[in-house]
Amino acid sequence: MIELENIHRTFQVGEQSVHALNNINLTINKGEYVSIMGPSGSGKSTLLNVIALLDQPSSGIYSLNNQIVTQLDDNQLAQVRRENIGFVFQFFHLIARYSAAENIEIPMILAGVPIQERKQRVADALLAVDLQQRATHRPDQLSGGQIQRVAIARAMIMQPQILLADEPTGNLDSKSGEGIIELLENLNQKQTTLVMITHDEALGSRAQRIIRLIDGKIV
Repeated sequence: MIELENIHRTFQVGEQSVHALNNINLTINKGEYVSIMGPSGSGKSTLLNVIALLDQPSSGIYSLNNQIVTQLDDNQLAQVRRENIGFVFQFFHLIARYSAAENIEIPMILAGVPIQERKQRVADALLAVDLQQRATHRPDQLSGGQIQRVAIARAMIMQPQILLADEPTGNLDSKSGEGIIELLENLNQKQTTLVMITHDEALGSRAQRIIRLIDGKIV
């Protein structure tokens, strides 16, 4: 499903070149549950952004579902991302003035899904994350755990095969965080490929496979 071959990512910072990813070779199969771990600055977020098609590698080949995506233009990348990948961020990135239901609906509006289908899928998604009673609430009327549940519902509303989570419990208390991880793991049990960045050893060890990065290299 996800195949990275000799991936490098270099950033220019002033007169210095920063080698954020250094010859990454990685395969993640359909339905896997993988955690990416490493110290700050090790390249975890850069790797996740490359997998998410939010960033392009400086060199190397990335194949997603047997399609080479490293040479696609921005519009093609957006389409592949929309059809294949959901992303859950540490800082939620919900639109403050929109209700929970409206935030979940946004990807379907962008994809041109008919309104009746959108409304039904939003209702189903709210039920799946146990927020059907909070549909009309804005983010400032929700708890941190509820906000992250909305973010997960939004990430999954286009029924992607892959869910990428960047420190999904980083801003939550332990009880809320446990609920979010159980929700993500339940999606994985339904054959959604789950790739998660975390600094938490206990959390990372729950995955089927741990990928450790140091200085942009898999160790």
